Amino acid sequence: MQHDRPPGAAPAVERRTIDVIPDAERHGTPRSQFTLWFGANMQITAIVDGALAVVFGADALWAIVALLIGNVLGGVVMALHSAQGPRLGLPQMISSRAQFGVFGAVVPLVLVVLMYLGFAATGSVLAGQALGRILHVPATAGILVFGALTVIVAVTGYRLIHTVGRIATVVGVCGLGYLLVAVFTTYDVGAVIGVKPFEAPTFLLAVGLGAAWQLTFGPYVADYSRYLPRSTPESATFWGTFAGSVIGSQWAMTLGALIAAVSGDAFVGDQVGFVGELAGPAAVALLIYLVIVVGKLTVNTLNAYGGFMCLLTTVTAFNGRTRISPVARALYIVGFTAVSVAVAIMASADFLNNFKNFVLVLLMVFTPWSAINLTDYYRISRERVDIPALYDPAGRYGRWNVTALVCYAFGVVIQIPFLAQKLYTGPVTELLGGADISWIVGLVATAVLYYPWARRTSNPPAEMIYPAAEAVPAR
Repeated sequence: MQHDRPPGAAPAVERRTIDVIPDAERHGTPRSQFTLWFGANMQITAIVDGALAVVFGADALWAIVALLIGNVLGGVVMALHSAQGPRLGLPQMISSRAQFGVFGAVVPLVLVVLMYLGFAATGSVLAGQALGRILHVPATAGILVFGALTVIVAVTGYRLIHTVGRIATVVGVCGLGYLLVAVFTTYDVGAVIGVKPFEAPTFLLAVGLGAAWQLTFGPYVADYSRYLPRSTPESATFWGTFAGSVIGSQWAMTLGALIAAVSGDAFVGDQVGFVGELAGPAAVALLIYLVIVVGKLTVNTLNAYGGFMCLLTTVTAFNGRTRISPVARALYIVGFTAVSVAVAIMASADFLNNFKNFVLVLLMVFTPWSAINLTDYYRISRERVDIPALYDPAGRYGRWNVTALVCYAFGVVIQIPFLAQKLYTGPVTELLGGADISWIVGLVATAVLYYPWARRTSNPPAEMIYPAAEAVPAR
């Protein structure tokens, strides 16, 4: 990754927030997207996500296949969001004002903030347990220390986040590679693979878990590709993001599925402790706990940074500002992290079951948003956006876009009969034997409704319109 600061200098604190990144400040290559998303996925929560498929009934072999399908399908959608970053130079949720309106974009934003809080809290639980074992302190103290580390990296911003991502890539490959070998050398893996027949409900649950994991990155993935030079090919950004995210997550989830298959209730009761015991000697276990902390620090920083961006996008929709002071920026991040730490400390002991339901509920509310954003950007607007109008409620995109908001509500509601949740199972799901295909229905049905309606009501510019200081020839 290229840098515009002297080698060895400390990472500069990021100045940009929701404003367009000027060409003079663009840097890096799509390779930086690979290392960031690979490192962000090589971590303990992804291991837990993969384990869920087996814990809730799937055979390990079929779970691994299903998780791969889900990761690939969700990864395509996620990487298409990332490909918008270099051309627009904007945070992801600012660009969604082009579909929902300046005020209307706040509706999905509220849900995005809740998502960040949920993932930050669940990640802090696991990282806090690992830090507690490293420092020989209670898990609560570990959560507090981890929260402080998250604040430091998120406040410093983009450059340090990418640096941590590169470190997490190396650490993750070594740590999770070692654990994968340890599973095969410690247990008779062959005895627990292929012992159950194919079952559609559990297979589709695993597909949904993999897809949900990827799709929930959608609302903030362009936050990390927006600094790439404007001339960066969309295909290069797409493949760098896709490969990093899918390979990293599938590696971790495969490990999780195998661990769940060989461990029985031992992993369910204490995920971090079991991984430490699997590592073997105390010194090696300590290193594995460190691997857990580094991996979680990467993705938790993304959650805190993304949460800050979404909060700022929400507030500025109504006050019209495009930038804030570094002090205000730090306070947003500290406040968000403090809330996530509080939630982590109060987290339920029924971690695995609650986490599964949390992930699948997120899938329900984010698939319609992705369908609308991608359909509009690639098929309706055809990559032409009036960027100054994104900050002006009286501009081209207006305050509220009824078309997008109605389609979004439709996309959420239509999934209800197809849900397979702890608190509710839809009637169609029962007819399908318990298989949850709600996310597929939400993605397809929303796009099918939005496309013809938006073609009649949208008013995209004839070409990209940048702020005056950033105007460039159309390409």
